[in-house]
Amino acid sequence: MNSLREPASARPATTFHRLLEKIRYEGAYPTRERAEEVTRAVLAALGRQLTGEERLDLAACLPAEAALVLTGQSPAAQPLTGWGFVKDLATRTGGTPATARWDTGAVLTAVADLAGPDLLDRVLARLPSGYALLFGRAELIQRAELVQAA
Repeated sequence: MNSLREPASARPATTFHRLLEKIRYEGAYPTRERAEEVTRAVLAALGRQLTGEERLDLAACLPAEAALVLTGQSPAAQPLTGWGFVKDLATRTGGTPATARWDTGAVLTAVADLAGPDLLDRVLARLPSGYALLFGRAELIQRAELVQAA
């Protein structure tokens, strides 16, 4: 089944530079270079977790440089929960879980803005639990999960 993705020539007006400036501002990073380093690390980590049409559709919403980082990763053998994602990022970047959580939030909330609510719903449905907060959303538990827990 073909997706309704837009061709690369129809990418949004947001440039990689503008995305980095937004992330730099939201994450309070001292330099554009630091914001770019964080952005590339988080998008690469997300690219290892996200598969299927959602990965391609999300890449279509991003500036070309960011899309290449996201799609240039091989999917991980074992999917990680949101907290596992943060811990893995901390290990890969040499940071602490607290700084990795901060970095993840700064990047993924900017990505969520570009994706829009419908695509973000699909992305979150594809990922294991714990990612909604990383994208700046409340984690909603399905009613069936509540009944099972009671």
